[in-house]
Amino acid sequence: MGRHISKYSDLWKSQQWKKLRQNLFRLQKRVYKAVRDGDLRKARSLQKLILKSRAAQLLAVRQVTQLNKGKKTAGVDGLSSLSYRQRMELVERLKNCASDWRHSKLREIPIPKKNGKIRMLKIPTIADRAWQCLVKFALEPAHEATFSAYSYGFRTGRCAQDVQKGVYQQLKGTKKKANILKRIIELDIKKCFDRISHKSIMDSLIAPASTKLGIYRCLKVGVNPNFPEQGTPQGGVISPLLANIALDGIEEIHTSLRYADDMVIFLKPKDNAEEVLSKIKNFLAERGMEINEEKTKLTKSTDGFDFLGWRFRVQQNGKFRSIPSVENFKKLRDKVKAIINNSNYGAKVKAKKLAPIVRGWRNYHSSCDMNDSRNSLWFIRNTANRKFRKEKKVSRYRANELCDKGFPKVKYKQNHHVNVKGTKSPYDGDLVYWSRRNSRLYFGKTSDALKEQNHSCGHCGLKFLEDESVHLHHIDGNHDNWSKLNLIAVHRSCHQQIHWSKSKS
Repeated sequence: MGRHISKYSDLWKSQQWKKLRQNLFRLQKRVYKAVRDGDLRKARSLQKLILKSRAAQLLAVRQVTQLNKGKKTAGVDGLSSLSYRQRMELVERLKNCASDWRHSKLREIPIPKKNGKIRMLKIPTIADRAWQCLVKFALEPAHEATFSAYSYGFRTGRCAQDVQKGVYQQLKGTKKKANILKRIIELDIKKCFDRISHKSIMDSLIAPASTKLGIYRCLKVGVNPNFPEQGTPQGGVISPLLANIALDGIEEIHTSLRYADDMVIFLKPKDNAEEVLSKIKNFLAERGMEINEEKTKLTKSTDGFDFLGWRFRVQQNGKFRSIPSVENFKKLRDKVKAIINNSNYGAKVKAKKLAPIVRGWRNYHSSCDMNDSRNSLWFIRNTANRKFRKEKKVSRYRANELCDKGFPKVKYKQNHHVNVKGTKSPYDGDLVYWSRRNSRLYFGKTSDALKEQNHSCGHCGLKFLEDESVHLHHIDGNHDNWSKLNLIAVHRSCHQQIHWSKSKS
């Protein structure tokens, strides 16, 4: 029995993941180019090659069992993880059944919303998630070739900071009076994922007929009995892409920025807000959706508005300002308080748990004005310092040292983020542009290592792309040694491979 387990374990770990990713990416680039050139027949033929590709099948299983954040969430079959043998068996199942896939039922998990209501998260089985991931490999490059430049959410190569910079570009202007007089429609789509028309998705899909049938079955499995022709299950790997496909084009009605189902529309003084909203309503109605009248607001640029965790406002002097929103700050404060006040942790453990939360928050807001005491986290840090000093054997010096570790500094500069160029996509093959752009999303020692290595992996030598995170590897194995000479930037999978090979030797 042990020999069989070792066989499948070695087989899985010996896969050349970077080479497989290269093979898949080569096909995806060709799909993207074919759609850009208007050759949909060729694009569908290439999509069939992706679906039959061993590389794509292996990568799909790896993505949902090893890399995705929700990889441990079980479906209706109760499986929250797969053994190496089960992974290889799933690869074989994808090989034999991908063109005629039958979806299992969905597991429903109630998620409480801020308003006290319940949202149902519908989770497919691991096998269904792997099939959806495989299909996404084929669909995404085709639709990336057609998506609007002003759509950002759940798109490869794009992030929330692009939206932040887009808002800045819309409201900075050189004409002070024009900026002050601008208005913003904060658009809220009512139950977007639950109301998307299946017909609008199916009509817009660029995919082979067998794949379309599989997606149609996928939509029907998660359907609400009251709305049999609407909705895409939240929790599926492919759901955000399908939502983007259905909503694509709404950005062209009027100057706007969209992040998934969140959207802001910019109005000049002479623009008619009711006319713009009427066009938006018609667009959504054709796709089975509607505006949430209660939450959709018309706001003056000088009054400010919240979007994606930021507060944007044009000041009376015409200058643009963005800071973390009050709600976003409260979420951070609550997380930090929960750790600081937890009596199960010592000061050292608290500092270790605080560091990634604070660093992540500061990185997210690194293009904001962070000068005031609230956003500098001075008060929260001071509270942590007092709590640490109450513990035995924690001196004032040691408490300050732990606070430095728990509240790591991150450089910030207002509006410094470089926005993605127009309709550019990672599938256009411009590796130099994309590796440099993605390197800018990292900070500190990771950023230094990337620059030193010319944005290439220190293990396999390939350029870094958006689909896999960058890890820092300690060459001597000492995780307290943060010397530049001891650190190399590597792909996440390369990092795993390095440690696997060390454990075998």
